Amino acid sequence: MPAKKQARAAVAAAAGFEGFPRGGERWFAELASEQSRDWYVANKADYERLWLRPMQALLADVHRRLTPAYRGVGLAEPKIFRIHRDVRFAKDKTPYKTNIAGMIATGRDGRATERAAALYVSFGLDEGAAAGVWMPSPEALARWRKALLDDKRGAELERLVAAVRKRRLEVRAHEVLSRAPRGFPPDHPRVELARHKGLVVNLPAVPRGLIHEPGLAAWLAERATEVAPLVSWLARNVT
Repeated sequence: MPAKKQARAAVAAAAGFEGFPRGGERWFAELASEQSRDWYVANKADYERLWLRPMQALLADVHRRLTPAYRGVGLAEPKIFRIHRDVRFAKDKTPYKTNIAGMIATGRDGRATERAAALYVSFGLDEGAAAGVWMPSPEALARWRKALLDDKRGAELERLVAAVRKRRLEVRAHEVLSRAPRGFPPDHPRVELARHKGLVVNLPAVPRGLIHEPGLAAWLAERATEVAPLVSWLARNVT
């Protein structure tokens, strides 16, 4: 991260999370309607005030609260994704996203997008929170299947997934194969998990109005802590 951006993020984090300002969704609604560089540049200061600085403060607060749940695994510094869309290979050529998204990755080496996410969160016209591994690399996918074949590690994962599902949280993947992957025994007791390309837990929907309150940080940290044992397994065995 460039020095100026690091400084701004540090200032936002030091200020503490006070909630996203009310009415901020209108900014994204207008962006969705305009989708032009001129509009974005003219209104960039409002984006930073309404969304970027509060998100920096929010993730810094959640990171601090989550750290005890990831002793031994570690957490990377929070990452906020660019508002500019990568349209090189996309059918949708609109240049700007209509949400702000960020994540707190496991590990300490800075390769955030390659690591299991202790928390991924999005606000704006697309809102949600999740944790896990969304699109694993081929190498990570191979480690995932190898771990499933291991009696000790595979059984541990089964227990962790069952505990998450007992909380009525959805466990899903970017893609689920219709049959066992090549080389994986089709009659294996963990073949259902082996068909998953990655593993993500959808966290509960944020209660209405909570995004405007300081309590959002504690609520997100509590929800993410509940699935930390499963994400830690993914961090140790897959990413």
